Amino acid sequence: MIDRNRKGRQRPVSSTGPVDAGEPTLSTDVRLWKVSKVNSKRAPYQLRWTVVGEVKTASFATVTLADSRRSELWQAMKRGEGFDVDSGLPESELRAAAEKANVRPDPNWWDFSREYMAARWRTAAAKTREGLADSLATVALAMMEEDARAPELKQARLAMRWAVVPAHRSEEPPAELRAACAWLSKRSLPLSSLLESRVVRDVHYRLSFKLDDTPVASETYKRRRRGFNTAMEYAMQEGYLDANPLAGVRRTGSSTSGVVDPRVLVNGVQGRQLLTAVSYVGSIHRNRGRRLVPFFGCMLYAATRPAEAVYLKKAQCYLPERGWGKITLKETRPVAGKKWTDSGERHDKRGLKSRAVETDRPVPIPPILVRLLQEHIAEFGIAGDGRLFGNERGGLLGSSSYWRVWQEARELALPPEKVDSPLARRPYDLRATCITNWLRSGLPVAEVARRAGNSPEVIHRNYAGCIDDSEEANNRKIEEAMGWGADSEASNRP
Repeated sequence: MIDRNRKGRQRPVSSTGPVDAGEPTLSTDVRLWKVSKVNSKRAPYQLRWTVVGEVKTASFATVTLADSRRSELWQAMKRGEGFDVDSGLPESELRAAAEKANVRPDPNWWDFSREYMAARWRTAAAKTREGLADSLATVALAMMEEDARAPELKQARLAMRWAVVPAHRSEEPPAELRAACAWLSKRSLPLSSLLESRVVRDVHYRLSFKLDDTPVASETYKRRRRGFNTAMEYAMQEGYLDANPLAGVRRTGSSTSGVVDPRVLVNGVQGRQLLTAVSYVGSIHRNRGRRLVPFFGCMLYAATRPAEAVYLKKAQCYLPERGWGKITLKETRPVAGKKWTDSGERHDKRGLKSRAVETDRPVPIPPILVRLLQEHIAEFGIAGDGRLFGNERGGLLGSSSYWRVWQEARELALPPEKVDSPLARRPYDLRATCITNWLRSGLPVAEVARRAGNSPEVIHRNYAGCIDDSEEANNRKIEEAMGWGADSEASNRP
């Protein structure tokens, strides 16, 4: 709607309220002169016109350009358009300029993923970088155009994981990924496709399932979803999207992510048998397993994470001749892969999980672990940098090395039916056993959380099913409270 005042001015007027303060003032009181020549070497041809008496000018290098512009303004006047009092431009040009300014950039998933990883790379840990790359590569499978020439899903994932590494921007893709990279760079769907419900459903499916269409583990889904969410936060910050397209979308089924399965826990006898079995892994001369007995002992008796134990140094250990000792954990060395770390080494160097970089965590250790560490130092010594544990060549202990030792030890220590069970399937299950034992002993949850390097909330949530699994003892407590004897007839009546 146009409001024309007595001076020929026009203002766009809202049909539901007052005019916005930022709207231009328009007027049809326009006068247009012929092109004139001025004293200028670069733009000697000048066009003059007035809007409500205010003079506007534009200069041009040739008379043809000046006449063309005059014709455009004259046509706008003939159509009855209002001209902006401030800029002198006709309403149609103002509208076109506003529409152009509001055009949202819409990169395809390939370009967006590389841009996002470049923005996050400098401040992200190596494992975080790898996790983000996995999330972006997983979503890339849902952001592919339908094309018979599209790469296989496995190749597309590998190509995207390679391409998002900033250092690879100036490199040619490996020969086996070249075709997939070329196709994805041109035929990936734009970010705006995430506004379509079909694409959103496909993205969520890819986050939830493996390439063979079997569900991924809860932790994997959680990590992938978290990576996608942070990418969407970046997209909103940069103006690519207004909202996270997966907001409100949830995975079906109950979530047990992080909750400890009581079946993985070992009792005291099984724990000692497993550590003994570790000492028998490998030849006598290579000592492949014997040098790792206290490494696994740190998880079983001090609840260390594997990446924390990997870089434990002698200077961080208090090992008295009698009684309890103490280890003070200060940093972790998680395995991430050479292309994800700043140093180019397989292990990243990080502070303790969920703690400030300079914060340490002292953990009291029982005499049995004190003795294991003392015997280890006496037999194997320490590395040049003070580390207690290393691989056979003295380097940092890799996850694949201690994983193989652990699997061999399980087969030696456990009967066949237990080998195939969840019992201590991962070295990390020793940490869960230690935390559970602390809780069952009556140690306050806050102290357990401090020693384990978790929050009390995490301990409550993840270990609720392990703290008290004595059903018979609980039944007896109920009988006593109700005044039932164990053999009374009342105990069998409703």
